[in-house]
Amino acid sequence: MNDDGYWIIRILLQRGLALIYLMGFLAALYQFRPLCGDHGLEPARYFMRLVPFRDAPSIFHVLPGDRSYLIFSILGVFLSLLALCGITDAYGVFTSMLSWFLLWALYLSFVNIGQTFYAFGWESLLLEAGFLAVFLGPSGTEPGWQVIWLYRWLAFRVMFGAGMIKIRGDNCWRDLTCLDYHFETQPMPNPLSRLFHRLPPSVHKAGVLFNHLAELILPPFFFAPQPVAAAASTVSLLFLGSIIVSGNFAWLNWLTAVICLSPLDGTLIARFFSLTAPPMVPQAPLFTALTWGLFILVALRSAEPVLNLFSRSQIMNTSFDPFHLVNTYGAFGSITKERYEIVIEGTEEDAAGVDANWRAYEFKGKPGNPDRIPPVVAPYHLRLDWLMWFEAMPGQAGHSRWFVQLVIRLLEGDAATLRLLRENPFPERPPRYIRALYYRYRFGRKQWWDRELVGEYLVPVSLEHPVLKLVRERYRDGDR
Repeated sequence: MNDDGYWIIRILLQRGLALIYLMGFLAALYQFRPLCGDHGLEPARYFMRLVPFRDAPSIFHVLPGDRSYLIFSILGVFLSLLALCGITDAYGVFTSMLSWFLLWALYLSFVNIGQTFYAFGWESLLLEAGFLAVFLGPSGTEPGWQVIWLYRWLAFRVMFGAGMIKIRGDNCWRDLTCLDYHFETQPMPNPLSRLFHRLPPSVHKAGVLFNHLAELILPPFFFAPQPVAAAASTVSLLFLGSIIVSGNFAWLNWLTAVICLSPLDGTLIARFFSLTAPPMVPQAPLFTALTWGLFILVALRSAEPVLNLFSRSQIMNTSFDPFHLVNTYGAFGSITKERYEIVIEGTEEDAAGVDANWRAYEFKGKPGNPDRIPPVVAPYHLRLDWLMWFEAMPGQAGHSRWFVQLVIRLLEGDAATLRLLRENPFPERPPRYIRALYYRYRFGRKQWWDRELVGEYLVPVSLEHPVLKLVRERYRDGDR
């Protein structure tokens, strides 16, 4: 089979994946312990008592605890940096395969015990793409076409799955009005989101058509001969770039863009930048056999994702095995039409009345203060901020367990939890009471957001509240 400059495609895939792994392990380093650590909002130690290793493979079943979470997240950051610099792929097949396998196994260990805070589709996407990277081979070995084409197969499933879930889902994808709402109601807007929201309706309709082109029409052409495959990939990358600049979607679109590099024509790229292929030796027979084994494994494991892809009851972002090897994907099958936000406030006063001096907790990424311009955080992932967006969705049945734990930690003045927030309005001592107000947010004219109070999401509570006392006692006793 024609090489198509696979050596340069391999470099792009490896460096891109290393960057995404770095974002993932940095998030684990700074967020996993306050979220899922021994004293976190959803402690993984309780989860591992209930879910056996075979159902959630993780090194932390053997080495649990905050010290292990810290050590292995640092190790993940270190390995990611080595891969980003190309060091892991400069010393032969064994070093390359071991390095990429460790990155995959370490990240799998965090995902499988991360519970709600790791229940995002891009976790499985990183694990599937990361497992394929084990077989890309080092820079001194000829690349195999099989793995590059498995990345094309992954790119097809990600993009086409997203297109199918949309066209089957919300009517606004069919009447071309989804972008009239999306930029304002997306999980975490960025500084350009308001500008995109105010584009004319005709531009929004054109944007939806562009979405359908990129996700429904172009993906089959990823398997076409060059230059057709490269052209389809280039348009898809432009589409993904438009999403990246218009919102904060963690590394979802960044990682998808990396995977969509696989159909590009590496020979054309090398010619354009005057690059010369480095000296490479043929693959060892054992490595070639392993590559074919991977190819067969993915082919066999693709049956369920393909059936789901063409099912009328299509589900999105689902793994069919605990190793997240071949998954099904899809995003934004439905669009929220109004934005709601939960604003958590505290007071030091003895009486928690309306006239008390309430001060708001500001999050790092999610909207709060109406005058604050949304920051750029992607491809980094602010997990608590994302969960607050889900918590604020209309129709939620009660408060999530992690939200109750968050309120308790704020009342306790827990330093680790407070580091997840932008600022602590009570630096001297924790508040006596916490409440949560429920607002409807819209992009404003004079200030960044206009907001309208809808009601109370959580009535004022203190640590003496009977429910909070019960939760704290069960938490201390290890009973969920």
